[in-house]
Amino acid sequence: MFADRTEAGERLAEDLGRRDVEADVVLGIPRGALPVARPVADELDADLDVVVASKIGAPGNPELAVGAVASDGSVWRNDDLIARLGVPEDYLERERENEAEYAREKAERYRDDGHVPDLEGKRVVVVDDGVATGATARACLRLVREAGADHVVLAVPVGPPDSLEEISTEADEIVALERPRSFGAVGQFYRNFGQVSDEEAMTYLE
Repeated sequence: MFADRTEAGERLAEDLGRRDVEADVVLGIPRGALPVARPVADELDADLDVVVASKIGAPGNPELAVGAVASDGSVWRNDDLIARLGVPEDYLERERENEAEYAREKAERYRDDGHVPDLEGKRVVVVDDGVATGATARACLRLVREAGADHVVLAVPVGPPDSLEEISTEADEIVALERPRSFGAVGQFYRNFGQVSDEEAMTYLE
């Protein structure tokens, strides 16, 4: 159990330091990851920036991710779930366009041009406040990889073993402090898991 996102970030930072993880850039996934990512960037003496993605919800169940799209249009699709639910391609394409636009607009709130920083040949640590299905994390990792990063680490305080195993194909290394098999939602592992506003999240970039 983590007290809050800042404490989770401090513990994650200590663990990354012990592992001798090196980074040129730390990227937090707004909004909730920024309080976690700030201590990580400080520990690794790296620049802190953001990487943005938005999940594609299932028809009639927007909280169930059938995929995710990053601000540059990079897409991850859960093809098994899409097939099982019989999700139409026209629905997926329409939602991909909608969520890509939303992700671009969100990125522009944090960065004037909305583009990710130059990642060519860089060592990058992507931070989230936790992983459930991992849809948005996977889209973000694909964006980072396609931007030319040399080494990519996903660092999270908590995530279920099966999701972390599936995400491992998108990163060179996965660091998770807790991998509980009994997992309902990320928030159950925090005593304080209140929403983080864009305004608050931006303060961690200063």
